[in-house]
Amino acid sequence: MAQIIVIDDSSTVRNEVCDFLKANGLTVTSAVDGRDGLDKIRADSALKLAVCDVNMPNMDGLTMAEKVRNDLKNASLHIIMLTTENSPAMKERGKAAGIKGWIVKPFNGSAVISSIKKLVG
Repeated sequence: MAQIIVIDDSSTVRNEVCDFLKANGLTVTSAVDGRDGLDKIRADSALKLAVCDVNMPNMDGLTMAEKVRNDLKNASLHIIMLTTENSPAMKERGKAAGIKGWIVKPFNGSAVISSIKKLVG
């Protein structure tokens, strides 16, 4: 069972983030978009953190986060957005969906690894 799910439609970003987290001793799985992420979150109750892009096909990250909270009734999964988006309106929507953090790409793992480790316990 994984601790973290990385959800991004870019295989380059997905692999970079997954590889970094694995190199830091975390167990990681991944998903290619919000719909795939939601399915995997539904199937794995051991997940503690989702690192998720906003703009993806099939289902965007904010919609996925809202569905995690409202449809799955999962308030315990921490969600961090990893995105190029930085608009106040999107951040407000994310806050309303219980997003714990907003990281603007490019991913700088060394700047956030201590926070990530705290979230997964």
